Amino acid sequence: MTILHLSTQSDWDAALESAEYRTSTRGATLDQVGYIHASYPEQLAEVAEFVYAGTDAALCVLVIDERRVAAAGVRVVDEDGDGRLYPHIYGALRPEFVIDVIPAAFDDRGAFVMARPLYGSAQ
Repeated sequence: MTILHLSTQSDWDAALESAEYRTSTRGATLDQVGYIHASYPEQLAEVAEFVYAGTDAALCVLVIDERRVAAAGVRVVDEDGDGRLYPHIYGALRPEFVIDVIPAAFDDRGAFVMARPLYGSAQ
């Protein structure tokens, strides 16, 4: 199963250099929060518009293979966030957990858009 995490391109580039991604959400680290926030596909746009609205930073969607995360011993737990379950990743993401990176942005109306659909990603 794939889960998604919205990142700034600069945070993802830094993760590629250091071999691990430790951003929980905009402005907060894994060390501060205790887990990395993630979403299921149907949740992503709403989360993006809530968390990243108004940013000028280049964004990207990390498409994460939950099986690879679990195989490495990192827990992914569905937990409540506003009455819905969201996947939380209890550890750093290694680049090999990420099976696709999709550029993303906000359009002129403020709606979240990705450069291509999720369905085109390698799974």
